[in-house]
Amino acid sequence: MFTPPPTFSGYGLGLRKEHYRDFLDTDVPVDFVEVISENFMVDGGQPRQILRQVRERHPVALHGVSMSIGSFDGLDRDYLHRLRALADEIQPLFVSDHLSWSRLGRFNSHDLLPLPYTEEALDLVCRNIDMAQDVLGRSMLFENPSTYVSFVDSPMTEWEFLDHMSKRTGCGLLLDVNNVYVSSRNHGFDAHAFLRGIPADRVRQIHLAGHTETPEVLIDTHDQPVCVDVWSLYADAMSLLGPVATMIERDDAIPPLPEVLDELAIARDIGRRNMRLAEAA
Repeated sequence: MFTPPPTFSGYGLGLRKEHYRDFLDTDVPVDFVEVISENFMVDGGQPRQILRQVRERHPVALHGVSMSIGSFDGLDRDYLHRLRALADEIQPLFVSDHLSWSRLGRFNSHDLLPLPYTEEALDLVCRNIDMAQDVLGRSMLFENPSTYVSFVDSPMTEWEFLDHMSKRTGCGLLLDVNNVYVSSRNHGFDAHAFLRGIPADRVRQIHLAGHTETPEVLIDTHDQPVCVDVWSLYADAMSLLGPVATMIERDDAIPPLPEVLDELAIARDIGRRNMRLAEAA
């Protein structure tokens, strides 16, 4: 039986190609970086070499977007073995992916599609997580995705599903605070109930990002700064979770590195403020 990886309370950024030179040539004040696993799963080549160089300076978290843990026809073993080769070389802080599905046979949606929160789906997801962790030889983290549709037949809430999933498989959780906010607005549930409902002792990492508001829904675009409401929700999350790894995600309209570091400084300030409050309590 796997258990979640050790806690790590640093503050980091998603490593994007626009900032490669900054990380290679300067001393960037971060505690870790996170990379998209699939961008580095081919051995050799410039991306892998850059990752090796960055790894000499900073701990690295691997974050996947295409494991498709909710696929009913199982996981791609070749994918898992390539991911293990990368993890064995990099020795990451965490290996993570999403509670979603994207693949059916040869079809790949290239999107993080939602699951119904049913016992049948829970059994399927847990089988796939068990297989993934066995092949990788380590525990994983799974992230709550942003969602834009819901299922009538979902007797569990998302946070209840995450709780059962983590306890049955021994995996940890990656709490995306922006996704909680986006989904709560899209579906009308209480974001604070989500934070209170997830098992705090299983959370190892937090994502913060921006989103885009349309007349119909909020969309998790990662092309905007973190908004005031998400910062407020993050402060509530930190008061419940204690010190865990926090990072800023930016995947489009990527600004110069100092602007992203300014956002990370806000996260540090909120985290330190909550630590002082906890020590004073």
